[in-house]
Amino acid sequence: METLQFIHSGWAYIVLLVLVIATFNALIKFFGNKEYDALDFRFSLFALITMHIQLLIGIILFFTKDYFGTIKEVGGMGAVMKNSELRNLIIEHPITMIIAVALVTIGYSKHKKKLVSKPKFKLLAIFYTLALILVLAKIPWNLWFN
Repeated sequence: METLQFIHSGWAYIVLLVLVIATFNALIKFFGNKEYDALDFRFSLFALITMHIQLLIGIILFFTKDYFGTIKEVGGMGAVMKNSELRNLIIEHPITMIIAVALVTIGYSKHKKKLVSKPKFKLLAIFYTLALILVLAKIPWNLWFN
């Protein structure tokens, strides 16, 4: 389980880097009225792929850590919700990251249907920026910088 946690934590750096690159690429090219090319496609695709891999690792980790046992042990969901550390670990972080992955997936899917550059970049910029904000809000920074 420690190995899986290490992979999840390490992969998060890659996810964050790729998501930042894809987001800023979309924003810069949208506001710069640039043409959409193969590199733009790769940035958005790599962000999608890395986030989905991270989600799968996170889901496996969630169920192998026996959070359901932890919930029972502390006295139920009411107790979890009163404990900010447990609430973040068991509820807020997973749900927020699932929403972020959904936003990237929606943005990627919708941008492929557009035929010209400006709308493609607009969709990527909106959805990827929202996802990036959520990811930045729920990264456990205290664990990253210990």
